[in-house]
Amino acid sequence: MFQSTQTESRKLLGRLREALAEDSAGQTRLDKITALTADSMRTEVCSIYLFRDADTLELCGTEGLNPDAVHQTRMRMGEGLVGRVAKTGQPINSANAPQERGFRFMPETGEEIYSSFLGVPIQRLGERLGVLVVQGKEARKFSDDETYALEVVAMVLAEMTELGAFVGEGAALSARHQNSVMFRGTVGQEGTADGYVYLHEPRVVVTNPIADDPASESERLTTAVDKLRVSVDEMMGHTITGDKDSRQVLETYRMFANSRSWMRRMQEDIALGLSAEAAVEKEQSSARARLRSVPDPYLRERLHDLDDLSNRLLRILTGQGGETGAEMPDRPILVARNIGPGELLEYGRKLRGIVLEQGSVGSHAAIVARALAIPLVIHAERITAEALNGDRILVDGDQGIAHLRPEDSVATAFRDKIAMQASAQERYASIRDEPATAQCGTTISLMMNAGLMADLPSLENSGAEGVGLFRTELQFLIRSHIPRRGELAALYSRVIDAAKGRPVVFRTLDIGSDKVLSYMKPQDDEPNPALGWRAIRVGLDKPGVMRMQLQALIRAANGRPLSVMFPFVAQFDEYRAGHQHVMEALEREKKLGHALPSDVKIGAMLETPSLAFAPRQFFEMADFISIGGNDLKQFFFAADRENERVRRRYDTLNVSFLSMIEHIVDRCNETSTPVSFCGEDAGRPIEAMCFAAMGLRTLSMRPASIGPVKHLLRRVNLSDAKTVIETARASGEQSVRGHVIEWLRQLN
Repeated sequence: MFQSTQTESRKLLGRLREALAEDSAGQTRLDKITALTADSMRTEVCSIYLFRDADTLELCGTEGLNPDAVHQTRMRMGEGLVGRVAKTGQPINSANAPQERGFRFMPETGEEIYSSFLGVPIQRLGERLGVLVVQGKEARKFSDDETYALEVVAMVLAEMTELGAFVGEGAALSARHQNSVMFRGTVGQEGTADGYVYLHEPRVVVTNPIADDPASESERLTTAVDKLRVSVDEMMGHTITGDKDSRQVLETYRMFANSRSWMRRMQEDIALGLSAEAAVEKEQSSARARLRSVPDPYLRERLHDLDDLSNRLLRILTGQGGETGAEMPDRPILVARNIGPGELLEYGRKLRGIVLEQGSVGSHAAIVARALAIPLVIHAERITAEALNGDRILVDGDQGIAHLRPEDSVATAFRDKIAMQASAQERYASIRDEPATAQCGTTISLMMNAGLMADLPSLENSGAEGVGLFRTELQFLIRSHIPRRGELAALYSRVIDAAKGRPVVFRTLDIGSDKVLSYMKPQDDEPNPALGWRAIRVGLDKPGVMRMQLQALIRAANGRPLSVMFPFVAQFDEYRAGHQHVMEALEREKKLGHALPSDVKIGAMLETPSLAFAPRQFFEMADFISIGGNDLKQFFFAADRENERVRRRYDTLNVSFLSMIEHIVDRCNETSTPVSFCGEDAGRPIEAMCFAAMGLRTLSMRPASIGPVKHLLRRVNLSDAKTVIETARASGEQSVRGHVIEWLRQLN
C-alpha cells in the first residue's frame, strides 16, 4: 500500500518536473534543479558536474558554491571525490570529505567550509554523463534513504540530459547526438563505406521519467512483468530439447523475471515518484555499472542477461518493439552492440557497412561480413549510445575507424579515398582476365575464398581462377539444429554449378574455437577453445556428422570432380583417419548406386606448426595442402589473434615465419604435393608477393583482394624479390618488410 502523504522525494520530483516543464534555457533549468535539490535534501550545497569530453568533468550548476566557479572548475576522470564517483560509477558518502583519500581542494569554489559529502553518478544505461553532489557544513553521513533519493534525482537528470533539457553554451552543455565523433575500433572486414546509420536495436526513449500516480505506475509495472514472464515461458517452450546454451540463458531470464529483489527495487523507485519505465531503466543502469567492475566472467554474463531482460521489459512498457517504424535509409550502415549470423544474413547485401560494439575478428558476424564483402568495424565502444537512426556515418574498415556525423573536411578526405579506390578498381578490372604472371615469367594462381552462394558471382567479377576455400560451417551456424543431408547436397551442387567448371575446394565442417554450435558443444567449458575441441577433432569424434557431410559432397558432385579439405590437422594420423572416412563414404555411395565423382582429391589445411614436421608419408598421401595462414601465424607466434594486445605484435613478414613457409614449400616440392596459402595475408599485396617469392604458386583470398594482388605481381620480378628477402634475412633484421617496401619504392 502506498501512503497517502507524499514522501519528500516525491515532492522533490514533482517540483523538478515543474521546473523542467518551464520554457527556460538549459542553464536556468540546471540552476533551479540544484536549488530545489539542496532545499529538499536540507543541505547547503548541491552541484551538478557534467562531462565536457570523455575524460573531463565540468561544474555546470551549483547552489551554495561560488557561482563564478560554474563552467570554470574542471577535473579529470578519477581526480578528487567527484572524479572517483565518475570513474567507479559508485556513490561516495563521507562525513568528513577533506580527510578522504584523493580529496581535491578547489579554492575557487569556496567549498572549504563543508564537511559532509554525498556524490552519486549521473549515468544512463552504463554511459557516464556526470556526477550529482550535495554537501553540508554538519559533519554527518547521509542515510541510505537520502542516498537513494539522490540517485533517483540523478536518474531523472540522466534522462532529461538525453532528451536535451540542459543544452547551453560550452562543451559540457552541448546538444547530444549532434557533434562529430570518431570511434576507433578493430578491423573486422576491410573496405570503405559512406552511408547512414540503421540501428539494429533502436534505443527505447523514456519521455516520462516522473509520474503522478505511484499506484497506477506500480500496476503498469506488474502487468508488464507478467507479460514478460509469459513471453520467457513461451520462448522456453519453443527451445529445442538439448539446446543447453539457449535453455541456460532462458533459465536465467526466468530467474530474473521472477526475482523478488529486482521487482522490489523497481517498486521502491516508483514509490519515490519515478514512472515504471524510469524505474526499470534506473535498475538497468545500476546493473550496467556493476557489470563494469565485476571480474568474474560468469557474473558478468548474468548481468548482461539482466540488461537484455530489462530491454525487453522496457519495450513492453513503452510499446516500442523491435519494429519502431524507422525506415531503412539509403546506403544503410548497420550499427549494433552485436549480431548473430542469421540476423545479418537477413539484411543481406542491402547493407553498405557494419559497426559493432562487440564481436571478434573470427566471430560469426565477421565471417558473414567477409562473405558478403561488407566493411566491418568491431569494438567501436559506445557507438550505440551515440548514434541515431539516419545519422551520416563513414566506415573505414581498412583502419578500423567509424566517423559519426563527420565534419566536412573529414567527409571530403574520405570521399577522395573512395574515389582513389574506385580508380584503382578500374585499373584492376582492366587486368581481370589476364594471368598473374610476374616479370620473371612465373605465373601465380589466384583463388577466392567463399562461404555463401552470394559469393559465387565474384568468380566472374574478380578474375579468380576458382574457389580455393569454400567454408561449409556457415550453413550449420545459421541454424538452431543440424542441417539435413539433402539440404547440404543441394547447396553444394549449386556451388559447383555456379563455378562453371572452375575448381572448388570444400573445407569440411570447421567449428569450435570462436565458431560454436549451440547443438554441438563440448560437455565442459574450454578454458582455451582455440586449442580445444574443434575442426577435424570434432569430425573424428562425431563420425555421423562427418559421414553425413561427406555423403552430401559426393552426391553434389554427381560425376564431377570433387576436392575435399580437412581443417586444423595437427598430425598424420588425423589426416589418415579423415582420408579413410572419405574412402568409406565413396564405397558406401557406390553400393547405393549413386554416381561417384570423376576425380576425388583429399587435402589438408596446415594450420599447426606440428604438421609442417609430419612424416614424409603425410606429404606423399595428401593430394594437396593449403597453409591456413590465420591460425598458423597465431600458433607459430603463440599470439591469440582475438587479443588486441598481441595480435599486431608479430609481423607476417617476420624472418622466422617466412622460414617456416619456405620449409613447408620445400617439403611439398620434395613429394610434388601442390601447396597454396589461404588467409587474410594472402590478400595483402606485399605479403602475397613475398609468399610467391618464397615458392608458393597458389594463393586464396577474399575476392576484392585479387585485383590489387595481381596488379603488384605483374609488375615485379620474383627472383629479385627473393634476393631482397635473402639480403634482409642476412642482415639480422626481425622482419623483411622494411627492405621490401624500400625496394618497391625504388621500382616506383
